[in-house]
Amino acid sequence: MSTLRALAAAQAVAAGVAQPVATVRHLHLSRRPLVLVPLAMAGEANAPLAAMVGAASGEARLLIVPQPRNRDQRFAFVAELAASVLPYVAAHRGANEAVSVDRGRDVRYRYLDAPQVLVPNPAGVTFLRLLGRATRFRRTDGEYPVPASVPLLGRWLTFFAERAEHPGSATLVAMTQALSLHWATGQSAVEDLHLPALLGWIAPPAGLTGAEAAARAEDPMRCPPAGPATDPGFDNERLAPAIEAYAAAESDTVARAAAYAELEKLLRDQLTPTWELMWRAVGLLRALPAGARVAGRWDGDRDAFTAHAEHVDADGAPQPRRDGAVAAAARLHRLERAAALYAVQRAYDDPLVMAEYRLTGEAFVGEVLLADPARVDDSGRRPVLRPRIQLVTTDPMLVPVGATLSSPVRPGQKARVIYVTPAADGKTEVVLELSGGMGRGLTATPGSVPEVGERLCYTTLSEAYVPSGTFPAVEETPWTHGGPPAASPPADVPAASGGKPAGDAPEADEGWV
Repeated sequence: MSTLRALAAAQAVAAGVAQPVATVRHLHLSRRPLVLVPLAMAGEANAPLAAMVGAASGEARLLIVPQPRNRDQRFAFVAELAASVLPYVAAHRGANEAVSVDRGRDVRYRYLDAPQVLVPNPAGVTFLRLLGRATRFRRTDGEYPVPASVPLLGRWLTFFAERAEHPGSATLVAMTQALSLHWATGQSAVEDLHLPALLGWIAPPAGLTGAEAAARAEDPMRCPPAGPATDPGFDNERLAPAIEAYAAAESDTVARAAAYAELEKLLRDQLTPTWELMWRAVGLLRALPAGARVAGRWDGDRDAFTAHAEHVDADGAPQPRRDGAVAAAARLHRLERAAALYAVQRAYDDPLVMAEYRLTGEAFVGEVLLADPARVDDSGRRPVLRPRIQLVTTDPMLVPVGATLSSPVRPGQKARVIYVTPAADGKTEVVLELSGGMGRGLTATPGSVPEVGERLCYTTLSEAYVPSGTFPAVEETPWTHGGPPAASPPADVPAASGGKPAGDAPEADEGWV
C-alpha cells in the first residue's frame, strides 16, 4: 500500500466513509456493458450453478443448472449463456473505421465499439477463464457433441480473460478492482474483494457509517456473497435439499417442475442483490469524468476485439492451452510494457496519482519565475531553438542535473535539468532547457513555451514510444527453454486435446471432472 493510499484509508476510518484516491475515471465504461454474475457449485471444480446476465438493470436473465454434476446440463447451461453473450458480442461488429498505419502509407480497419463484460470480483474473471478453457476445444460432431455456440463462446470467454490480464484494458472488468482503483476504504484489501462491503464503505446507507454498512454486508442472510463461491450455510441448509428434491422427482413431471421452480427462485434470490449492487457500482463509476487517456486505451481494446473477430471468421485455431516458450516470453514483455505505460498515463491524467510520484521525488510541481522563449543554442553544427525556464518548487527535488523530464501539459516536449539550486524557506529553484514540441523554426509557436506565473508539473515518467523487444522464431527456441517444439501430432489426434478426442471429458486441471 502506498503512502497516500494508507493516508486515505486512515481518513476513511476517521470519516466513516471511503475516500477518493482519483479525480477521474481510469477505465472506459460502455454505454451498455454486459453484467455477468456467475455462481459455481461448491465442491465441484468450476462447475457452473447459475448466472444472471444482461446489458441493462431491467434485462436480467437467470440461467441455472439444476444438477451441476450432470455433464449434459452443464453444457446446456453454456449453450444458454452463449445465447446471451454471443449476440451481445455480434452487436458490436457493425460499422468500422479506417486507421492509418505505416505513417499514412496504408490503412487498417477496426470496429467503432467493442463489448465490455463486468463481473463482481477477480474470482468471476477466473471462473470465465476456466469456463472458456473447458469449452473452446469441444467438438460439435462425433462422440459427445455440443452445440456450435459452446466452443465459440469458449473462445470469446478466453479472449475476455486474456484481455483482463492486460493492464488498462476494460474489456473484462472485475467491479471490486474498478472501485478500489478510485476509492480507499477503512478495511483490508482482502475485505475490499467483497462487493457488498466495498460499496458499504463507498456509499453507506443513510444513518450508517462505512464500517457499520460493511459489517451488515458480511451477513450472508442479508447480503449473499457476490460469487462465484456461495455461502456454506446456504449450500447445506437450502441449496442441497433443493437439488436433491429435483433429482428425486425425475419420474414425476409435475413434481420435477415444482422442484425446478423452487430451485430457480432460490438462486434468483441469491443473485438479485449482487445484480443490483453491480448496477449501483456502474452508476458510481459513470459519475466520474473519464481520464484524458482512457479513450486511447479503449482504442487498444477495439483493436484486439477486431483482430480476434477476424481470426474467428477465418476459422483460426482456438487459443492454445499453454503458450510456448517464445510466445510466453513475448506475452510477458507486452504485459510489462503495458503496465509501465498504464502507470504513466494514470499519473498524467490524475494529479492525485501524480502526488505519489511527487512524494518519491520522481516528480515535482513548481511555478515559472523566468522564461527565455527565444533562446537559441548555436554551439552545434547548426543553431537550434532551446528555450530555458526557471521554476521554484517546495517539493523534495531528488532529480539529478542532466535528467530528462516531461510535463503532462506538454507531453511531446522534453525538459533537461540544467541547474538545481536550494533557496530559502525550503524552496528549490530549478532551471530547465526545453526541446521539441515548439515547431520546426527558430521561433517557438505561441503557447508552446511555459509563461511566467504558470504552475507546472515535471516528472521522470514518460509515455514516449519504446520499441518492443526482439524474440527468436518459434523454431529457434533456445535449449534453455525446451528447444524447438516437437512435430505436430497426426491430423486425427488434435493437439489441443492432448491426444484425446475433443469431445471427451476434459482434463482434471480444466475444472470439470
